[in-house]
Amino acid sequence: MNALKAARVATFTYFALNGFLLGLWLVHIPTVEDRTGISHAELGRLLLLLGLGAFIGMRLGGKFTDRVGVKLVVPLAGVVCSVTAFLPGAAVNQWTLGAALLIFGIGNGLIDVSMNAHAVVVERHYQRPVMSAFHATWSLGGVAAALTGARTLSWELSPATTLGAAAVLGVVVSLVTARFLLDEKEAQHATEQTGRRRAPRRIWIMAVLALLVMLSEGAANDWSVLHLQDVLGAAPQIAALAYGAFATTMTVGRLLADRVTAKIGPMAVLRWGSVIGAAGIATAALSPWIWLALVGWAIAGIGLSGTVPQLFSAAGHAEPGAAAANVSRVAGLGYLGVLAGPAVIGWLTHVVPLNIAFLLPVALCLIAALSAGVLRTDAAEEKVTA
Repeated sequence: MNALKAARVATFTYFALNGFLLGLWLVHIPTVEDRTGISHAELGRLLLLLGLGAFIGMRLGGKFTDRVGVKLVVPLAGVVCSVTAFLPGAAVNQWTLGAALLIFGIGNGLIDVSMNAHAVVVERHYQRPVMSAFHATWSLGGVAAALTGARTLSWELSPATTLGAAAVLGVVVSLVTARFLLDEKEAQHATEQTGRRRAPRRIWIMAVLALLVMLSEGAANDWSVLHLQDVLGAAPQIAALAYGAFATTMTVGRLLADRVTAKIGPMAVLRWGSVIGAAGIATAALSPWIWLALVGWAIAGIGLSGTVPQLFSAAGHAEPGAAAANVSRVAGLGYLGVLAGPAVIGWLTHVVPLNIAFLLPVALCLIAALSAGVLRTDAAEEKVTA
């Protein structure tokens, strides 16, 4: 295996690890909520801290990654994310859970921006779209987490036990995989020249679209399990499959999205993916049956699967030497959507049922579809070039 292929496999590994760690927390949300004795509304407020931590981690990690290099930052971030993933499972009340989510969020933000920056480097060397495939392995990690969580919940293992074991595994994987990463040095001079420039207006527009789409993803991630359990009366092990259905179709969609993007372009992927995502969330929200709700979450996953990778890729390629900084801007504002989405859904449950609250991300997906023209490029620029 040559160095470029090895680096691609290593990038897959870090994406899968991050998806697994975050997904394992997500499927344990109902159990942690019950153990800490908090309400849906209190949970929504505490989930703000997870998004806030991710935002802080990304903003710090973007400039640090461009300055130091991906080869050092990615494995370091993997270790930090793995260790901090244990903390929410050990929480005993709302205060310890809030602190745990903030710290875990910082670790998640660090690995998110650094591994996406490395993905941009790999994509540049391949000279064709490969970003969605990396995000597919993130979703695959979520599928593995859903299956693992469903099994450990059926064994009645505590969240601390399961997340603790995942933390140990994550540290080992992060350190072993580090040697295969690319040590990109040629962009450092460009980074010094561009690091203090204001980000282009187009970057911030993409960041706002990331906020809208990732808010919708966040709603699915954090509330789909509770939706099946509390609204439709599903057993915990069945409710966990709601996130599993969403993550599974996310994986399938992202495995196909690179080829689709090469044919129809990133703008069309963002536009039509957002429309399909809106249709899926609406189906899940309005369904009176568990099976149809699962179908709805699956449709939402296939629709939203290719949207975020297009925004991250476009941001990473926008300015030479500032890939991580621009990715951190788009991903950081996107994580404000992850931050705000679950909290807003929680607040809405004070006045409307949980399933009706899902109509908010439906509307935001449609807004993203109408605004997809920001990714319009000349035909010659539709494919990633060196």
